Amino acid sequence: MKTIQSLTLILFAATMTATATNPIKEKINVKESSINWTGKKLTGSHNGTIQLKSGYLEMDGDKITGGEFIVDMSSIIVTDLKAGDGKEKLEGHLHSDDFFSTKDHPTATLTIKNAIKAEGGYNVAADMTIKNITKPITFFLAKEGNKAMANVKIDRTKYNVRYGSGSFFDSLGDNVIYDDFELDVNLTF
Repeated sequence: MKTIQSLTLILFAATMTATATNPIKEKINVKESSINWTGKKLTGSHNGTIQLKSGYLEMDGDKITGGEFIVDMSSIIVTDLKAGDGKEKLEGHLHSDDFFSTKDHPTATLTIKNAIKAEGGYNVAADMTIKNITKPITFFLAKEGNKAMANVKIDRTKYNVRYGSGSFFDSLGDNVIYDDFELDVNLTF
């Protein structure tokens, strides 16, 4: 009887091992991937780019089981202003302690916790870390072949980036900077 139970247990374990798959890491091609940012204020908006340092999606067949993306915060640049017309001043301000403190916090990280397959892509739940502060975020990720795209809205005030926020300061008048900024992410694997 014990021999039959042992044999059954071995066959069950072998079957489970044969049917289990190993997730693979699809690493991003940093040079072919891009992040464009947009920040809005009461009187207009600014936009620019920021570079990815590294990243991957963990895939089990067509299911996303995880992933991590590291952003090089020191690469923030402004693209809607020309040199000598405020570009350098705004870039310096974004790198300063008023905004992202890139000298003390050179990277930001997005870690995928869960992804549920939906029509055209995935509903993603992730943790975003900026300035050593981690908060949950959600977004939709479209994925086709070796490409993935997402539009991610981030409330900067949750990461202690409060400069010009009407949520924290009174009497800003038309100098209010909206709390949310957007990232238009295009990834190539």
